[in-house]
Amino acid sequence: MKVYAGIDPVTKRRRYITKTVPAGSEAVRTAEKTVTKLLNQVDEKRNPRTTATLNQLLDRWLDVHHVEASTRRGYESKIDKHIRPVLGSIPVGRIDAEVLDAFYADLCRCRDHCKGRAVIQHRTRRTHQCDEHAVAPCDPPDPACQQCRRKCKPHSCQPLSDSSVRAIHWILSGAFQRAVRWDWLALNPTDQAEPPPVTHPDPRPPNTAEAAHLVAEASRRDPDWGAFVWVAMTTGARRGEICALHWSDIDLDTAVVTIRRAIHKDQDGRLGEKDTKTHQQRRIVLDPDTVEVLREHRLRWEVRAATLAIDPADDAYVFSADPDGSAPVIPDSVTQRYKRMANQLDIDTSLKNLRHYSATELITAGVDIRTIAGRLGHGSGGATTLRVYAAWTAEADQRAAATLSARMPTRDRPPDTTARTSSSPVSGLGLREHEGPYRQVAADLLGAIASGVLRPGDHLPTVKELAARYGVSIGTAHRAIALLNTDGLVRVSRGRRTTVA
Repeated sequence: MKVYAGIDPVTKRRRYITKTVPAGSEAVRTAEKTVTKLLNQVDEKRNPRTTATLNQLLDRWLDVHHVEASTRRGYESKIDKHIRPVLGSIPVGRIDAEVLDAFYADLCRCRDHCKGRAVIQHRTRRTHQCDEHAVAPCDPPDPACQQCRRKCKPHSCQPLSDSSVRAIHWILSGAFQRAVRWDWLALNPTDQAEPPPVTHPDPRPPNTAEAAHLVAEASRRDPDWGAFVWVAMTTGARRGEICALHWSDIDLDTAVVTIRRAIHKDQDGRLGEKDTKTHQQRRIVLDPDTVEVLREHRLRWEVRAATLAIDPADDAYVFSADPDGSAPVIPDSVTQRYKRMANQLDIDTSLKNLRHYSATELITAGVDIRTIAGRLGHGSGGATTLRVYAAWTAEADQRAAATLSARMPTRDRPPDTTARTSSSPVSGLGLREHEGPYRQVAADLLGAIASGVLRPGDHLPTVKELAARYGVSIGTAHRAIALLNTDGLVRVSRGRRTTVA
């Protein structure tokens, strides 16, 4: 049975839907029903309008899909490596949810599409010798032998990550959505397909000791490199945004940096500037230490420029390998340098984790989410900050436990324990001796208030002074003040020094 289905929009030829009906006594009746079904498909536009393959659809989709150069390179890489070899030659009308689900399952088993075949994993596609010491091989293979390491080995299946499979799903979804809009298809098959589920974000920022070790090591190796790591750690900006900073974007007198652009690679692989990820500029207030780091960094640059008789320009890049600051540092090189340094220090982290570190430390210190989202450049009002970047911290959990403990009713204690506890000058506030550092700081401040050293209305030391005096972090000093404020012993107001109540 054959039914006319219109003109193919790709090949411009007449299209027909055909279906074979087996011979037999019911052949005529079955043929009439078949024709009716085929005509209904054409009338309701439920039939594929073209015989174009998925390769043709992807080519047309890439021509009209407007994305940044780096995003397009990622799309093309996934299309060429995973989609075209498996599904590219199949007509778009024959791809359904079952085909896509099987495709995703195959990617989750092996990223090389081995189909369970026993093959040799060659180290390169060029002409080479698979075993460079076939005459006198090491028996057993020696891990220290370079020829043993270079030997081509049997293929071992490695699954493609769930996030990469989901990225492939969204590429196909966008292409098929265009096909529906162009009337190539009636339905989008990716709507019924099921990619791997989204995994729960698990940010792993470096802890305080690791962060201090990283920034100290970076400064020891190269002061300019140390300044880059310091700025990335304190501002939480993206690597491309830091690489794109000009000295005209930084006002050291008012301690404000303006993030206007980011460094990226264009279609030809050349470095250039573009808008930020959210296409919005933002202003970040700098702390005094960061201002001092940037002043020292600028002074080093000016001394080098004067030595080479170069006039420093205000529009020069803050971080540059050129003496005149005319070219930015390459973001990929910065990431690789940081990773090498972390590996040498036996710290499992990456440059992006500095954004996690900045968000986590600010949340731990009690800064509101919208302010943190503004510093990081998130456009979701804080949802992304909490969902992705804010790692769980033991310090924040301890503060939560202390808050609940302070609101619990007083429990009965044995007589000896009660006597020993009541003699402590900090027992009335839920502060216990020999506990966390912030409790010890709070206990000392309470003792000064109880003894009259600090009188009502007196200013408490700043959190920076407390941190230096007790050898703790600024976040720990913040928690000590917050504990006294919870019990009504001090008054805390925005923009003013904390005073005794």
